[in-house]
Amino acid sequence: LTHIGFGVSEAANGEEGLARAQLDRPDLILLDIVMPKMDGMAMMKKLRALDDWGKKVPVILLTNLNADEEIMKGVIEGEPSYYLVKANYTLDDVVEKIKSTLAGK
Repeated sequence: LTHIGFGVSEAANGEEGLARAQLDRPDLILLDIVMPKMDGMAMMKKLRALDDWGKKVPVILLTNLNADEEIMKGVIEGEPSYYLVKANYTLDDVVEKIKSTLAGK
């Protein structure tokens, strides 16, 4: 993503990701569901409860998990821009989703 001009912040786990998001206030968040310390669904829920920015920042969920009932409940509540199962998308596909999401802001 940096090679095509995007600024990127990284986090090693969900707790760090939430703190980083609050500090950096990015235009979009790529979020994996399976993360240590705090999973992506919990992070998205806390993000959405933060403030107006947290409620509206686009989130693209990337995961290796197929959506079961519990995941779908969290997806519906968290309203991400996209829910992408990694095995079904190439990096180019993800970049296109990022571009289209940011273009719609």
